[in-house]
Amino acid sequence: MTTTTDQSPEIAKTIDVNGVATNYHDAGEGAPVVLIHGSGPGVTAWANWRTTIPHLAEKFRVIAPDILGFGYTERPDGVEYNSTTWTQHLVGLLDALGLDTVSIVGNSFGGSLALNIATKHPERVDRLVLMGSVGVPFEITDGLDAVWGFEPSLPAMRKLLDVFAYDRSLVNDELAELRLAAATRPGVQEAFGAMFPAPRQHGVDEMVVDEKLIAGLTNDTLIVHGRDDQVIPLSNSLRLVELIDRSQLHVFGRCGHWVQIEHSARFNSLVADFLSE
Repeated sequence: MTTTTDQSPEIAKTIDVNGVATNYHDAGEGAPVVLIHGSGPGVTAWANWRTTIPHLAEKFRVIAPDILGFGYTERPDGVEYNSTTWTQHLVGLLDALGLDTVSIVGNSFGGSLALNIATKHPERVDRLVLMGSVGVPFEITDGLDAVWGFEPSLPAMRKLLDVFAYDRSLVNDELAELRLAAATRPGVQEAFGAMFPAPRQHGVDEMVVDEKLIAGLTNDTLIVHGRDDQVIPLSNSLRLVELIDRSQLHVFGRCGHWVQIEHSARFNSLVADFLSE
């Protein structure tokens, strides 16, 4: 295990996970909580969770990895990117860190991976938080199709950020330039383009978790969604709260797909309180 000296806050520690050099953030002490990021172009754990990690680290040990193929985690040649591969990578990370049981916070695409771990490895998961989650059947939105079909350019990135956020004051050219630079680092766009090829409804369907397995979950589960989300429909979370017996749903009004950024203080407090119960 090593810590890099690179100045970028997106790069933290590196650990070998089944032969894959995996970039991950590890902050705080206490019960372990794993944060699983979404699937936007150029996404990293830090970009996704930068407002969440410091707050949760006040009470918990917070682990936020770059999932295989994303961010600063290695992208080995010949990898087949799918939910099975990503789930195995995350379980391998728990093994590498010596963590038997964790709580998981999954964002969007990461929500499906959280559900996969909870249903296939129930002994590894304590509490679940699902935010704007994939994992149940739905017809792909124009917003998600734009995310997964992203072709790098500054106008395209700016347009995409407008889709993510309800509050347009959070979006500016500087942020678009930063995210475009992240999305076009060597090898990043090539890997991203291989993950969700057209027709992208197949990508949605591939991330679906068997509803019978979801309904069998006994985990205490907090489900969070932005009412005005243009990427993942609110109906997903309404279905999840129906399926999971020990669940509750919190819907944020005037909020898009970035609950953790658009309503960071309330989101962080809600999640910290839920995980502390």
